[in-house]
Amino acid sequence: MVKVEPLLAYGARIVGDDARTRIVIDFDRAPDFSIHYIANPERVVIDLPVTAFGFPAGDLSARGLFKDIRYGKMDEDSARIVLTAKKPVKMEVAKVQADEGGKGHRLILDAAMTDKDRFAELVKAQSWNDPSSQQTTSAIPAPERPANGDFIIAVDAGHGGIDTGAIGVDTKTQEKDVTLAFAKALADRLNRESGIKAFLTRKDDSFLSLSERVEIARQNNAGLFISMHADTLKQKDIRGATVYTISDRASDKLAADLADRENLSDQIAGKETVAEPPEVADILLDLTRRETQAFSISLAESVLASFKDQVGTINNPHRHAGFRVLQAPDVPSILLELGFLSNREDEKLLLDEAWRARMADLLTEAVKHYRTAMVANGG
Repeated sequence: MVKVEPLLAYGARIVGDDARTRIVIDFDRAPDFSIHYIANPERVVIDLPVTAFGFPAGDLSARGLFKDIRYGKMDEDSARIVLTAKKPVKMEVAKVQADEGGKGHRLILDAAMTDKDRFAELVKAQSWNDPSSQQTTSAIPAPERPANGDFIIAVDAGHGGIDTGAIGVDTKTQEKDVTLAFAKALADRLNRESGIKAFLTRKDDSFLSLSERVEIARQNNAGLFISMHADTLKQKDIRGATVYTISDRASDKLAADLADRENLSDQIAGKETVAEPPEVADILLDLTRRETQAFSISLAESVLASFKDQVGTINNPHRHAGFRVLQAPDVPSILLELGFLSNREDEKLLLDEAWRARMADLLTEAVKHYRTAMVANGG
């Protein structure tokens, strides 16, 4: 099969105010595109074939009708632009036209304010078979049949694709790149241990929904799920690692705020999150608590024990909150904040290859200790 070259989006500009806003994006050739509307919050989604976004991020900074603009890869075949609106909007113009200078084509999007009823009609009237609302099967590693006795570990690089995550205070490094580098280092280190088989939920800069990450772990018979993150905080002086486990009640405001931000990942990528009915959500959480929470806590304690006198941690480094990515009912799971990209000293460490390797060693020791304890207890 001939691989299609990605479109190149080489220029962008946005003008307008809170009544009407125009976005123009320059491509090397005419792009196929589709537009959809999503409510709660109001968003406009522009789906594209696989695209390399080559313009400076500042050229498409949110303004006018839009309070947030994200763009990036969704999977191997597609990309997406997500415009989060300040108020209900509609696209009055959405067209592609040739560049007058013969340099390619431009996508022109004219958004105008509308009312809530009209926006609701736009959402209801559209008929779209959104491939991104289905499992991104191209990004899901095929389940491997584990060897007898193999201990399977899912290493999850947080964020990815259109969801960049946090941004470094000095280097402007994106969290999705930090987490992928750490995930690869940890999986490689774990795979050097006899009887341990680690795999990555994502191997490249692709977007995965929170539910897809959980399902990847389950389909691959994972006995552990470790999700890697490097967030930012308003308090720039806070630094150090933190280990989170799931709970229906957050341990503190910092944990609650972090879970709220992480749980918005699907919305950032322009995916409709279908909320479970409260009684179903309670049952799911109860299953998680009953079957795996004790094991998750044991893993968290093993990680923090391995970090002692080796890695700086925040105060009360084991915290808990309602992270959707930790909700597998049958896979003990932790979310590891490696450090904070909002702190200059943490940022330096997060980008240091030697420190990354040391962290991978310590986490591997923690996993081995956890596994030994589980075997000893008949797990």
